[in-house]
Amino acid sequence: MKINISEDKIIENAKKIHMIGIGGSGMCPLAEILHSKGYILTGSDVNESDPLKRIRALGINVFMGHEPQNVHGADLIVYSAAINQQNPELQEAARLGIPTMERSKLLGAVTRKFDRVIGVAGTHGKTTTTSCLTQVLVMANADPTAVIGGRLPLINANGIAGKSEFMVCESCEFVDTFLQLSPDMAVLLNIDNDHLDYFKTMDNLVASFKKFVGMSKVAVINGDDKLAIKTVDGFSGEVITFGLEESNDYYATNIEKGSFGFGYTVNFKGQPLFDLTLSVPGKHNVLNTLSVVATCRYYGINDKDIKKGIEAFGGAGRRFERLGEWNGITLVDDYAHHPTELSATLNAAKQLHFDRVIAVFQPFTFSRTELLKNEFIEALSIADKVILTPIMGSREVNTTGISSEDLAKGLSDCVCVGNLNEAAEVAVKMAQERDIIITMGGGDIYKSAYIMREMLSK
Repeated sequence: MKINISEDKIIENAKKIHMIGIGGSGMCPLAEILHSKGYILTGSDVNESDPLKRIRALGINVFMGHEPQNVHGADLIVYSAAINQQNPELQEAARLGIPTMERSKLLGAVTRKFDRVIGVAGTHGKTTTTSCLTQVLVMANADPTAVIGGRLPLINANGIAGKSEFMVCESCEFVDTFLQLSPDMAVLLNIDNDHLDYFKTMDNLVASFKKFVGMSKVAVINGDDKLAIKTVDGFSGEVITFGLEESNDYYATNIEKGSFGFGYTVNFKGQPLFDLTLSVPGKHNVLNTLSVVATCRYYGINDKDIKKGIEAFGGAGRRFERLGEWNGITLVDDYAHHPTELSATLNAAKQLHFDRVIAVFQPFTFSRTELLKNEFIEALSIADKVILTPIMGSREVNTTGISSEDLAKGLSDCVCVGNLNEAAEVAVKMAQERDIIITMGGGDIYKSAYIMREMLSK
């Protein structure tokens, strides 16, 4: 298990912690966990939000705006990756000699306070699987702690602070963040060609996942994914496999399309266990939920509770999230930002009972769009109609001149728009009864979905 003695020691010695950007999706659940462990917390943020309301309800003092005096009296300053090093609170901490720690390092230190840490990793499906696993454990009264990359409707939050030794942790590979964690069990859903701006090669990407898996005692691996299987080569712990092939420990049979998700029979080493009817669409969720079954059964959760929790799970926020239906037009928002995810989301929509699928896509990062241009075109062609917004560059500079128009050239029925408002207007005007509109992307395309919701509701 990977342990950073110095950072763990800082956490142990600190009593009062100040969190910069405390309302962020990754910071809010950490604040709840630290609060439950007895730390005195303060925080600061620049925007009011539901997470801040949740934080304040715990009695945590939150300052609006970043001011040097906010850090006075703190033993440790924690900041999210979005916080610039020129931030006045970080600058004041440096002047006063107060230790600072980036969020992922703090999360790593927190994982070492639990004896049953389940790290859910993979290029696709992490948030859905982490959410579903958390839902099963909560409903089974296992009282877990969880840090999730999206909102779980059951708890209406991105995380929860429980009292048991269970900690479920979404484990992101980007810039090797997940190597800060200390998982007792590593759940690996898949490995695909993403974040190559950082990893450069697929071999480097696989090597990173191998390091993550190697830190655990038990690995729950997608046995149908050849790259995932590579990560347990030489692994000294226990390996449990899941997949569609019968060679896996857990596998699915009798897979059938339902009204809003697939149904299937769960099998373990040749023996049928129970049937599941999913409320999350897409065949990929057969694999995601199989990993949840394998994980929960390893830790002794009974089959009845596993079935109950999975069947009650309707998805995480921004993962095929249904925003409503008006005049026969259904609106869905999804985080899909990689071609494999777009294909899974659009195929899931195609398998439902709609006449047309209208995809509203915001490409995320110039490097990914350039590298996977042909794959994006192939994925988007699954939709009946496509609306493209400008590329959200995020942290990048557009060095190649790539644009959404380059994707549009390869699509037969595509419209490029200039902004999120225009995307909403075009989509609503285009939509007819029995259509489904899906907004997709890793940036702020969800804002367009909310604009559509307002327009459609009127």
